[in-house]
Amino acid sequence: MTFTSLISFAVVAAVAVVLVLGLANMMRGGSPNRSQNFMRWRVLLQFGAIIVLMLALWLSQRGA
Repeated sequence: MTFTSLISFAVVAAVAVVLVLGLANMMRGGSPNRSQNFMRWRVLLQFGAIIVLMLALWLSQRGA
């Protein structure tokens, strides 16, 4: 497993974890502010994941 694929997996997993935490808080009837914060973090992590995945794609094409 290459470094770029490891980082890609890590950012996608982080997005999934934050999504599940936010949904679990909402389903449990927790604080709406906390759910909103989880969803904001999810959006930021998704942006980071897109950047990392595009960078990994660019690096893989550059090395071929």
